[in-house]
Amino acid sequence: MSDSIRIKTTKVDGGVVVRALINHPMTAPRMDPQLSLMVPGHFIEEVTAQLNGETVLSGDWSAGVARDPYLSFKIRQAGKGDVIRLSWVDNAGNSASSQVTVS
Repeated sequence: MSDSIRIKTTKVDGGVVVRALINHPMTAPRMDPQLSLMVPGHFIEEVTAQLNGETVLSGDWSAGVARDPYLSFKIRQAGKGDVIRLSWVDNAGNSASSQVTVS
């Protein structure tokens, strides 16, 4: 699922703005009325961003986050040539990561 994350960076005064679009269904647990069974949710539980291998952002998500979530944040200490890696893990044990080099 490495194609599930698209990352773009923009140099701004005092750092780099990272924008990421994550392709994920992000479904909440629900009751199936026809089967009278609980259908488990499928959602991202943990998101991590690293700058040159060092964690700069870590977040715990839940089923309350919308489908195909968009994430934007600023890294002040990032500059040209730095590598930014974004990864996620969902409640089904799936994971993905993607990285970009700041130009």
